[in-house]
Amino acid sequence: MKENKTGGLTQEIQIPQGVNVEAGKEEVTIKKDNKSTKKNLTGVKIEKKDNMIILTTKKSAKKDRKLIMTYRAHIINAINGLDKEFVYKLKVCAVHFPMTVTVDKNNHALVIKNFLGEKKERRAKILPGVEVQIKGEEITVTSFNIENAGQTAANIETATTVKYRDRRVFQDGIFLTERRGEKI
Repeated sequence: MKENKTGGLTQEIQIPQGVNVEAGKEEVTIKKDNKSTKKNLTGVKIEKKDNMIILTTKKSAKKDRKLIMTYRAHIINAINGLDKEFVYKLKVCAVHFPMTVTVDKNNHALVIKNFLGEKKERRAKILPGVEVQIKGEEITVTSFNIENAGQTAANIETATTVKYRDRRVFQDGIFLTERRGEKI
């Protein structure tokens, strides 16, 4: 990160071969093959020169430094996701009652039936661009967009939240076991 002539901050990000970047006033679109990610980055000026994305702020305050580094991380994650998909793994744990987990592709949801013997089914929203696969007790969430993959995994995990019962006894649920190749 460098300080520019106007007293603001400048951050440069290298664009890899095969990745197409379109930079607007406060948004950037990153494309490769048939995958595309669009990011709205308010408070930062975005430019594309040669094979570089240049982020510029007007000031060099602590808040601006945090903002520019956060946006840098978002752009790098978007570029990395186009090459290698982000994978989250979850495990279905049914101690008291056997639960059934299926994917409803029409409504973009994961359906959980018979959770703790409940008659009503629970649903977890699957965000666009995310693929969910179920093999036995393991659920795999994959996407080239890290935010959508992570939020879908979180939606699935929170859909089986146990309330008003002792968590030491009622250990049923769907739990995150692996995030982007790291065991949890």
